[in-house]
Formats: sequence, C-alpha cells, structure tokens
Amino acid sequence: MQTTINPLYWDDGQVMMLDQRRLPADEVYLRCVVVDEVAEGIRTLAVRGAPLIGIAAAYGLALAAGAVADRVALAQARELLAGTRPTAVNLFWALARCWRVVEAAPNTCSMQQLAIALLAEAQAIHAEDAEACATMARYGVEVFPVGARVLTHCNAGALATGGIGTALGVIRAAHAAGRVAKVWVDETRPLLQGARLTAWELQRDGIPYQVQCDNMAASLMAAGHVDLIIVGADRITRAGDFANKIGTYSLAVLAHAHGVPFYVAAPWSTIDTALADGTQIPVEFRAADEVCAFGGRRTTPRGATAWNPSFDVTPGALVRAFITERGLQMPPFA
Repeated sequence: MQTTINPLYWDDGQVMMLDQRRLPADEVYLRCVVVDEVAEGIRTLAVRGAPLIGIAAAYGLALAAGAVADRVALAQARELLAGTRPTAVNLFWALARCWRVVEAAPNTCSMQQLAIALLAEAQAIHAEDAEACATMARYGVEVFPVGARVLTHCNAGALATGGIGTALGVIRAAHAAGRVAKVWVDETRPLLQGARLTAWELQRDGIPYQVQCDNMAASLMAAGHVDLIIVGADRITRAGDFANKIGTYSLAVLAHAHGVPFYVAAPWSTIDTALADGTQIPVEFRAADEVCAFGGRRTTPRGATAWNPSFDVTPGALVRAFITERGLQMPPFA
C-alpha cells in the first residue's frame, strides 16, 4: 500500500509541515526553521495524530541541535517540545528515544555532530512508523468481512502518521482487498478532523464514504448499517484502556450495545506500559473557543463557556482487539 500524502518531511535543514488546519480547502506547507516553530505547529494542530506528533518532535530536536550552543540548551528544546501536547504518548516516546542518542554521544561530540545523529534517528523513527502502518494494515484486513460498512472517528490516516495510517491504513488495505463497501466518517466535533481530513484522504483514494454527525452513529447501528468500527489511539495502558479523540468512548459504548465489533489500530509505541489503566492517562483540555466558535464566527452567546476535553478514555473491556504491527492483541490485554 502506498499514499501520495506527505504531511511532514525534512528539507535541507528545515521541517516542512502540511498545515492541517487549512485542509481541505488549501494544501499549504509551513516551513519550520527553528524548534519554536515546530513546537507551535504541534501545539496548534497544524500537525496532529499521535505517531506524527512524535516524528515531528524528533525532527524538531534535530533542528534544535543544529542551532543551540550546548546540551543544556538542547535539553530546554526537548522540554519545549514535550510541553506541547500531554496525551499522545508517542511524543514522549520519540523524544526519549532521541535523547538516548544524546546521552550515548561522548562529551567531545560537537553540536553539529549531534544534529547529524539526531536527524538520522528522526528519519529512522519516521521510516519505522511507515513500516508499522503497512504491517498493521496487513494484519487488520482479516477482521473485515467482504462488503464491510466500517465506521471511523477522527483522522487516523496518512495525515496522522509516517505512512498510510493506523485505522485508515487498515481501511485502505481492506478496500484494496475488496472488503470495504463504504466508510462512515464521523465529523468528529468540535474541529471536524473526520469531515475535513478523513473525508479528504478517502476522496483522494477513491474509497466510498459518507460523512455523518457524531450523534447519528446510534441510529446507523440500530438500523444495521455498521459492520465494524475501527479507530486510532493516542495512548494505550496495560489494561487496554485507551485515549483517543473525544467521542470515541461514546462509539465504543454504542458498539457494545448493538453488538458491533470495535477495533483499535495503533503502533506498539502508543502503548504506555508505565500506566496500569485509563485513570492515569493525562487528558488535554483545549480552549473554549473551539466549541463556542467555528470558522472565526461565534456560534454561542457572548459570555458562554465550554467544557472542551480533546480526548476521552475508553475501557479496554469494550475493545474486540488492538491491531498492531505485532499482530492482533486480544483480551485479556494485561
């Protein structure tokens, strides 16, 4: 499986970042020349998706190494990147992996030499994620019946990873194998990552889809129009509880009530073995304006406030299986 979508790449000492905030209307790349710009791109969702956030942070650290004077300043750049998004564990996993490169380098190693080593590590992380996406897609095809009508939430495609995607990568492979009749795409409010991004990817690939409001999923399942659900993840605990875009928990509960298989596709790097269960996952809260306004226009009365968690936590008991590059992980997950 291949994709022509390239949301992030290194270009002669700069990080090129497809600005996902402007999709689907405009395909514009941001040129990040300093680490602060990479951090801002992660924080403001110009780049998003747990695996891609980790890759972006790795490139950001390599960018910083070429500009700072010493390892103390490089550590400050690492902390800047780590402070951008609290929930996606791939961010911290990638930074920890890159920092081991720094710790292994002798003190006589120059910052330019460190920059070269860190760039090589970032590129390795990027390539490994692409391979992991392809491998989990091959495993995931097997859970699709022929003619499947599959529902997905948020965007877990090429825009969120270093390859063809996690959940959407599995859907791509299943479609290529003749097993997908239609993809139901949740809008994924409040920022519409499904309607804006997943629909954009599916349309480019010629995969049949329809967009729906998040609150229509129950009616779809009750009418028998959904054969399985597959989503991505930002952090998975030892118990199988996992964080994903807000609204995922609702889907899992509905799937359980209607007897619809519920799957999660994610690379092994998304599993946080330090956490026993979902109560320990830090959940990011974002600005109320994302709920109170849309497209620059106010949609609520002035003075209205909003509760805006970016993620919810779904119990592992509601998951049929995790699709990873190491195969299908079945319960009991612990």
